Amino acid sequence: MAKTKTSFICQNCGAVYTRWQGKCDACGEWNTIVEENAAGGIGGGPARARRKGRVASLLPLSGELEEAPRIVSGIGELDRATGGGIVRGSALLVGGDPGIGKSTLLMQAAAALDRNGHRVVYVSGEEAVAQVRLRAQRLGAASSGVLLMAETNVEDILATLAEDRRPDLVIIDSIQTLWSDLADSAPGTVTQVRSGVQMLIRYAKASGAAVILVGHVTKEGQIAGPRVVEHMVDGVLYFEGEGGHHYRILRTVKNRFGPTDEIGVFEMSDIGLREVQNPSELFLGERNDKAPGAAVFAGMEGTRPVLVEIQALVAPTALGTPRRAVIGWDGARLAMVLAVLEAHCGVRLGQHDVYLNVAGGFRISEPAADLAVAAALVSSLSGLALPPDCVYFGEISLSGAVRPVAHAAQRLKEAVKLGFQRAVLPSAGSDLPKSRDVLTHEIETLPHLVAAVAGGEGRS
Repeated sequence: MAKTKTSFICQNCGAVYTRWQGKCDACGEWNTIVEENAAGGIGGGPARARRKGRVASLLPLSGELEEAPRIVSGIGELDRATGGGIVRGSALLVGGDPGIGKSTLLMQAAAALDRNGHRVVYVSGEEAVAQVRLRAQRLGAASSGVLLMAETNVEDILATLAEDRRPDLVIIDSIQTLWSDLADSAPGTVTQVRSGVQMLIRYAKASGAAVILVGHVTKEGQIAGPRVVEHMVDGVLYFEGEGGHHYRILRTVKNRFGPTDEIGVFEMSDIGLREVQNPSELFLGERNDKAPGAAVFAGMEGTRPVLVEIQALVAPTALGTPRRAVIGWDGARLAMVLAVLEAHCGVRLGQHDVYLNVAGGFRISEPAADLAVAAALVSSLSGLALPPDCVYFGEISLSGAVRPVAHAAQRLKEAVKLGFQRAVLPSAGSDLPKSRDVLTHEIETLPHLVAAVAGGEGRS
């Protein structure tokens, strides 16, 4: 009898070793390597016999184009994040911290799809059917026709789905609880997760039903399990939010059928998630106009303009090495802006602690926030408040020049809609939109901004 082969697989990154060791050399994590049966999983074991290859069809690249059929949920923020709706036959992976609201969002989406005449199956591997019904009753979705299933075996789930009429959407909550008969390891291991996801994706492609998979995240904020799962699915969505704030952001990081820079904004309440149609009003709701060190940044998240407040505090330090604390922005980007201010503008911050915060817990990734950050820093250092009706956006280069950014028209339009009358932005020449509703102040270099802020130009 042949000896059973085993391998040791890291549960964090999926690296395979021939023997056990305490630390994974690939990802650096400790105590994540688990012994698993190498013969388990799809394509393994005695059932893997040689067979003759099947001849596939070769089709030309040029041909008739058809729009991907989508399932519109009716929840505008969810449809925006997915690129206009969920594509039939696709597989989406939704990740987020525990308790952030993933199951709440998907239950509300399932109820909305049922009201629109779609057949939805909700498979729960973490809760019993009675517990899911209690949550649905709290969300006002108990009267919907969503079909429930409390099952964790992948073969049983697929057999149940094939028994009746094909559903339009299948929600799996969550992939860490799935297990397959083809794998001998425990549920939640790399082999089980990979095997279960592969079988569900194969079902989605063959049947045309859309599948949404819920995944837990690690302490680093990444979806737990092998990273190959993110490459297998058609879209990856992250549900983000801070514990001290009542809003949630659904951010798209991968989408084969739409843009990857869209976000959906929700507000958490005692009866579920509520859509936020205008996020700018949410992030500027508790703004103090007269406080120094606060600048309003006109940013873009995908195709949506968002206005957020950037707060800076510059205070003298008694430490040998001043502190640099950043929340909601890139710390390396802040260090660059501080270096440019000191090198080209003569703003000395070497003996000051610098604290930077994006109000509301919002995260900014685009470099267009450089100008607003610089204005907030100079305002805090000088103790002079910025104009309350002014917005800032522009990218700062290492030479001190202020470079133009894209979508200036949308940024200014959003600012005017919220009552802002002035804007400080890079000099864009003829490309800058002319508007009577907003007074634009174009600057070419960072010293011009420092002189305007410290001199109090345009301050009311």
